[in-house]
Amino acid sequence: KNGIGIEDVLQGIVEKLPPPEGDPTAPLKALVFDAIYDKFRGVILQCRIMEGTLKPRDTIHFMHAGRDFTVDEVGYNQMKLNPKPQLSAGEVGYVVAGVKSVQDIEIGDTITLLNRQAAEPIPGYQPARQVVFSSIYPMDTGDYQELTKALEKLAINDAALTFEKDSSAALGFGFRCGFLGLLHLDVIQERIQREFDIGLVISAPSVKYHLSLRDGSTIEVDNPSYWPDPTMIESASEPYIKASILTPESYVGPVMELCREHRSESQTMNYLSASRIEVTSVMPLG
Repeated sequence: KNGIGIEDVLQGIVEKLPPPEGDPTAPLKALVFDAIYDKFRGVILQCRIMEGTLKPRDTIHFMHAGRDFTVDEVGYNQMKLNPKPQLSAGEVGYVVAGVKSVQDIEIGDTITLLNRQAAEPIPGYQPARQVVFSSIYPMDTGDYQELTKALEKLAINDAALTFEKDSSAALGFGFRCGFLGLLHLDVIQERIQREFDIGLVISAPSVKYHLSLRDGSTIEVDNPSYWPDPTMIESASEPYIKASILTPESYVGPVMELCREHRSESQTMNYLSASRIEVTSVMPLG
C-alpha cells in the first residue's frame, strides 16, 4: 500500500525465481491469457510466448478456434503499448492481428505459425461453458434495438456471454442469454443498466437439462417454456456440483440445513481448526 519494500521484492524475484524456459528457435507456441477490445485496432491479445518467436507480418493460426490472422504489431505492456520487433520464448506481451471480435478467438487457446505449426497445443485448455441461462427483456419495449446493441458491444469484450433472440407473450421481444454463473449474470445486468441506461426484466435463472425421450432421441433444454410433454420423457438429468463451504462452528447447523433444502445428497465435515469447519456437499446446480 505504501510501497515499502517493493525494490527488495523485485530484486528477490530476479535473484531467486528461475528464468522462463523455452526455445526461441522452436515452432511457435503462445498462450492467449487475455484480450481487450480497441475500437480502432480491434482485439489486442495478451500472450505468453512458450516456444518460438513471433514477429509482425507472421501469419498465426489459433489451434483450437481454427482461425488464421496476420500479425500487425507485437510488443510489451509497459504502462502503455510499447511496440517491439519481436516476442521470443519466455516473454509476455501483446499482439495486434486484425481480430475484429473476441468471439473470433478463445481465451486459453494456443497460437502457432501457419507455415510452421507446433505439433500439439499447450495443455490445459478448456472452452468457456455457460451453465446459467436467463431471458432478458427491456422494461420499455421501445428499447429492444438499444438492448441488441448493448449485448453486441458487451459480447465484443466478453467471449463467455452468449445470446439469441427470444420472445414472450407477456414481455415481448428479448434475448435468451447464457452466463458462466450468477455473478456473471449480475455483472452483465448491472453494466447494461449503468452503461446503456436500459431498464431490464430478467427471468429466473435456470440450468441446462438433458432429456432422453421415449422415441430414443436426446435433447437439451435450458428454458422451461420449451419443456416437452411429460409423457414423452423417458428420463431427465441435471448438472450437479460439489460445494466446499467454510464456516464457523456455530453456523454448521444452519449451513447443513440450507444444503438439505437444496436437495443435497451427501455431506461431510472436516475440522480445519477448533472453530473453523469445511462442509462438503453434493447438490444440484439448479
